[in-house]
Amino acid sequence: MDPLSGFLGSLIWWLLIFYMLLAPQIQYKQLQLARKKVLERLSKKMNSTVITMIHRQESVGLFGIPFYKFISIEDSEEVLRAIRAAPKDKPINLILHTPGGLVLAATQIAKALKDHPAKTRVIIPHYAMSGGTLIALAADEIIMDPHAVLGPIDPQLGQYPAPSIIKAVERKGADKVDDQTLILADVAEKAIKQVQNFVYDLLKDKYGEAKAKELAQILTEGRWTHDYPITVEEAKKLGLNVSTDVPKEVYALMDLYKQPMRQRGTVEFMPYSVNQENKH
Repeated sequence: MDPLSGFLGSLIWWLLIFYMLLAPQIQYKQLQLARKKVLERLSKKMNSTVITMIHRQESVGLFGIPFYKFISIEDSEEVLRAIRAAPKDKPINLILHTPGGLVLAATQIAKALKDHPAKTRVIIPHYAMSGGTLIALAADEIIMDPHAVLGPIDPQLGQYPAPSIIKAVERKGADKVDDQTLILADVAEKAIKQVQNFVYDLLKDKYGEAKAKELAQILTEGRWTHDYPITVEEAKKLGLNVSTDVPKEVYALMDLYKQPMRQRGTVEFMPYSVNQENKH
């Protein structure tokens, strides 16, 4: 092999490595730019500040490793910063897509959203479970896709729901369980009461004291499993202020939050085209 061929081979090899390192980051920057354009259109259309908290798996990096996201303290810091920066006389629309997360972080976001002087809306294109539901309750209006869901907000202590710990002690008897379980039951009672009081404070101005107490109890008492999907129809039956007028820009935005790449997609579809009918 002559020196020139060897040099070109090495150059091509290093260029390939360089591309593999940079391509994912370039792609991610392009996604961020596309998201920004959609958010600008939505902000102009709704004459409001638009904030997003979207927790999807994203594979960014050389090996495409997925990152699993939940409501965190970092989220609350950024959302609070965005709410503080929003004009006080303009509405806020928060696009929410989350499985839940830290109660502390969700509580901070909900309180900040409730305290905003202008109208607030939470838009849910797919689901806002647990802490996401807590945040949604703080808004003046909840806008959900017809098939989107909310979830119960009963506190979780480790792997167990707080209401279930209390029920287990009640059924077995306090004198028949160990001290650790009794301590867990005590903490569980406090956790439920704290969340109920907070939900009541969020809702009493919008729904009245009696309805606020009722909703706070229903959503925290352990009536359902923690992953139970509260549909639009059920949310309306509970008395929540829910509509289904999700702006089309929100769906376009969700398309820009890609899930991790896989060898084969689990869902594929072919949209119907009028041109197909004209060919027959």
